[in-house]
Amino acid sequence: MGFSEVEQRDIWNIVAAILHLGNVNFRENGNYAQVADSSALDWPAYLLGIDKTLLESKLTSRLFESKWGTKDESVNVTLNVEQAIYTRDALAKGVYAKLFDYLVQRINAAMFTESRGNNIGILDIYGFEILDKNGFEQLCINFVNEKLQQIFIQLTLKAEQEEYVAENITWTPIDYFNNQVVCELLEGRQPPGVFLVLDDVCATLHAVADGADNDLQKKLNGTASSHKHFSPSADGFVVKHYAGVVSYSVDGFCDRNRDVFFPDLIQLLQSSSCQIIHGLFPEPPTRSRPTTAGNKIRSQAGELVAKLMQCAPHYVRCIKPNETKRPREWDELRVKHQVEYLGLRENISVRRAGFAYRRPFEKFLQRYAILTKESWPMWRGNVRTGVKHILSSAGFKEGNEFQLGLTKVFIKNPESLFHLEELREQQFDKHAKIIQRAFKKHFAQKQQCTQREEAAALFHGKKERRKLSINRHFVGDYLGVSSQQSELQTMIGRREKILFSIPVIKYDRRFKPSARDLVLTSRSLLLINSESQTGSNGNQPVIKRNIPFPNISHVTLSSFQDDFVLLHVNDDYDSLLEVPMKTEFIYVLHKRYVTQTGRHLRILFSNSVEFSVKKTGLGGGGKRNVVFVPTIANLSIPSLKVNGNTLTVGIGAGLPSDVTLPPLRTHSPQKAKKSHPRRAKPKTLNSVPTRPAPTRAAPPPPVQQPPTHSLSPTLPSDALNGSRRVMHSVKQENSPPAQQTGKLPNDLNRATNASPQIKPTRNLLLDNNQDATNCVINNNRPINVFKHELNEKVTVKSPVDFGQELTNTIKRMKAKEKVKPFENSNRTASETISTNSSVLPEKPIPGGGRPRPTLKPSLIKVKAVYDYQAQDADELSLKEGDFIDLIKEHPGGWWQGRLMGKEGLFPANYVLKV
Repeated sequence: MGFSEVEQRDIWNIVAAILHLGNVNFRENGNYAQVADSSALDWPAYLLGIDKTLLESKLTSRLFESKWGTKDESVNVTLNVEQAIYTRDALAKGVYAKLFDYLVQRINAAMFTESRGNNIGILDIYGFEILDKNGFEQLCINFVNEKLQQIFIQLTLKAEQEEYVAENITWTPIDYFNNQVVCELLEGRQPPGVFLVLDDVCATLHAVADGADNDLQKKLNGTASSHKHFSPSADGFVVKHYAGVVSYSVDGFCDRNRDVFFPDLIQLLQSSSCQIIHGLFPEPPTRSRPTTAGNKIRSQAGELVAKLMQCAPHYVRCIKPNETKRPREWDELRVKHQVEYLGLRENISVRRAGFAYRRPFEKFLQRYAILTKESWPMWRGNVRTGVKHILSSAGFKEGNEFQLGLTKVFIKNPESLFHLEELREQQFDKHAKIIQRAFKKHFAQKQQCTQREEAAALFHGKKERRKLSINRHFVGDYLGVSSQQSELQTMIGRREKILFSIPVIKYDRRFKPSARDLVLTSRSLLLINSESQTGSNGNQPVIKRNIPFPNISHVTLSSFQDDFVLLHVNDDYDSLLEVPMKTEFIYVLHKRYVTQTGRHLRILFSNSVEFSVKKTGLGGGGKRNVVFVPTIANLSIPSLKVNGNTLTVGIGAGLPSDVTLPPLRTHSPQKAKKSHPRRAKPKTLNSVPTRPAPTRAAPPPPVQQPPTHSLSPTLPSDALNGSRRVMHSVKQENSPPAQQTGKLPNDLNRATNASPQIKPTRNLLLDNNQDATNCVINNNRPINVFKHELNEKVTVKSPVDFGQELTNTIKRMKAKEKVKPFENSNRTASETISTNSSVLPEKPIPGGGRPRPTLKPSLIKVKAVYDYQAQDADELSLKEGDFIDLIKEHPGGWWQGRLMGKEGLFPANYVLKV
C-alpha cells in the first residue's frame, strides 16, 4: 500500500483517540456542561495532536456567528450536558468517517492503472431489516434497499417490457409492483417526505430535545397520512415497503439525525500537529447549516444510484433459511417472505415469458457470419435477412426459439445461444485446421527439399543414382515400429525414439543372405532377427547386434547404383548389408552420428573393399573382399558371384553421379480434388458429434491354434525397392546341382506361412524407390505393386496382409524364373550362380513418373473373420462372414462402421478389408 512507518503510527493513534473519546463524560454545573474528569482528555488530546484546553472548550461550548447588516457578531455559547454529549459523539464519528474515506482512497490509488478498460465492482450492503423495534438506522437501511430495488425494477422488469414493445415483439405483459411511490414517500420534496420532515424538526432544536420525537410524529401524521403506503401507529408510523410492512418507533429519531459536525470541531482538528488529520479536514469552515445524518444518507444513495446506472448491474439474491444460523434448518414462512419481497416471482415470470438474449442485427451478423458459407466472409444483402438465414441454418424456428424485431434479434432460450457458440467454435476449429494443414504441408515440403538436398550432397560426384530414387520422399520408420504398441517397440524401449527402420539383407562370412530388421534409434544401430526363435525366448524377435554410434568407424559404398553398405566397427567385426533406402539411411545415420559424437561420419566410396568377419570358432574370422564390377547389360539388379573369400557384384550403369536433383514432385490440387472428392456438406449446421472411440485397447482375436509368430513379414531388399528380384540366391562354388532350385529362402517361407490369425503388431511402410511404382505408405489407399509384372492394384490391409500379398506375388514370379549366367567367358557350369529370381526384360522400362491416383471408394467394406459380442452400447456385434461398411478408422485398434443400418465400433483385428 506504500504507507510509511510515520503514517502507520498516525493511523493507529487516530483509531486509539476515537476509542478514548468514548471515555469522556460530562456533569451538570449550573445548567452548563463540565467535563467530569479532566484527566480523561489527556490521551485523546495527545493522540490527536491538539491542545487539551482547546479540546475541552470545544466539547462544552460552541461559537455562534451572526451578521447584522454589514457587521459580524460572534457569541460563545456554553452547552448543556445533552448538547456536549452530541458534540463528543459527532467528533468521534466525523474523525472515523474521514479516516475510513482516506484509507479507501489510498487503496484505490494503489490499484489505479493508466490503461483504460472494463472493471467489475461488488456492492455489498445491509439487507432489508424488519426487527421487533425498528428505529432510525433501520429506516436508513431500508431506504437504500428501496432505491436499489427501484434500479432493479427499471433495468429488469420495466426496461425489458418497454424494449419488447418498442421492437414490436409478440409479448404477454407481466404485472409487477413499482416501488417508486415508496421512494417518494421517504425522500420526496412535494409533498415533503419523511427525511425532510425530520430535518425540519431537528433544525428547530437548540438546548432541550425533550418532545422533539413527539413533534416529528405529529408532523408526519399531518403530511403523509393520505399516502396509501403510510399509516400512523401508537409510538411512530408504519411504511409498506416492497419487502413488507415495517413499523418504526420515533423514539431517538431526532437525536440520531443530529450527528452534525460543527465548524468549531473543524477548527479544532485543523490545529492538530498530525499531518494525516490536516489532510482529513482540508476544507475551511463554512457558515452554512451542517448536514444531518438523514441528509447524508439521501445524498449518498443518490450518488450510488447514479453510478450504478452507468454500469450493467447483475444481482445476487441471498435467501436466509433461518434466523438461528444453524445448518439443515428451514423456515418455510421466512423463505417465502424473502422470495416475495425480493421480487423473485415477478422477475422469474418476466424472464420465463421473455427472451434471454437480444442483440442488434449488425453485431449478431458480425459474430455469427462464419456459420454459413453464404454469410462468410461477407453477407451481401439485408442484415435482417442475413440474421434469419443464419438462425434457420442452425435449425432454429422463428417464433418458438427466436423473434426478429425492428433492429434486434431476440433468442428465447439460453441453450439456443450456447448451441450457436458451439457451432461458432467448431467453425473456427475447422478453419484453424485448414490453416494448420497448409502450414504443415508447406513446412514438410520445405523439410523434404532440405533433406533431399543434404542427402544428395553426400553422394554427389561419388556414387551413381537410381532413376526412381531421385525424387523419393523420406519416410524413416518403414517398419512402423513407433506407430503402434509392437513387441519390437517393447524390446527396444517405449521411450526410445525410432529414427529409421527397414527390412535389409545381411551377408555372413560365407556371403549367405539372411533377412534382418535394421533400426536406427537415438543411441545406436540395431540389427534384429524377427524369425521365430526357440528356447527361453521362443517366438520373440532377437537383437542380433547393437552398435552404438561412437563405435562406428566409417561406412563404405561402391560408386555404382547398388544398395550394398558396409559398416566398419571399431575393434569388432564389420557388417555387410544390402539396404533398400540406402540414401535415406546414410543421411539419417550421418546426421545422428554428428549429434552423438560431434564429428562427421566418414563415408568412403570404393569398388574393392576388404572387411573383417565374425569369428565363430577355430579358424573362423579373418578378412573378406567385395568387388563391384559393371556389367554390359543395363541391369539395376546386381548379380552376385562367390569365389573363395571374394564376392563379386555385377551391376548395370545408373544415373551419373553428378546428376542434378529435379524439383520435388507434389500432387496437384486439381488432381487431388478429382481423385478424392469431398463429401457433400449437410444442409444445416445442427449436426450431432459422433462419440469418440473407446480409450481401452481392442480385444485380441480368438486363437484357434498356436500360430507361428512373426513380428513382421520379412521382405527381400528389392521387394521394398519395387524391382522384380526376390532375393540374391548366393551359392558357394562347387555347390550340388540339387541346391540350385527355385525355392524361396527360409526368410520368405516364414513370411508366407504366417498365420492370418496373428494380430498385426506394426505397419509395413513402403515408398517409391528404384523400379517400384507408387508404393503408398497409407494403409487406406490403393497401391500398385510391381507394375511391370502384375499390373494390378491391391489394398494394404495390415502389415501381415500386405506381406502375404507380396509373398504370393513373389511365388508367381518365381514360377516364371529363368536363370541367367553371369557375364564371364571363363566361367564353368559349377561357377554359375543364379543371380536373378525373375525374368528380366531386354531393355529397362523407363520410369513414367507416378501413375494417376485411383478414385477412392466412398465406403470400404470389411469382412468379419471372427465372432465378436458387443461389450458396450456403442459397439457392434459381429458374426463370422458379416460384411461391414467401414466409416472411419480410429487409432488404438477400433474402427467405426455400419452393419444392417446400425453404426457402431468394432475391433479392427476381427475383420479384413475386401
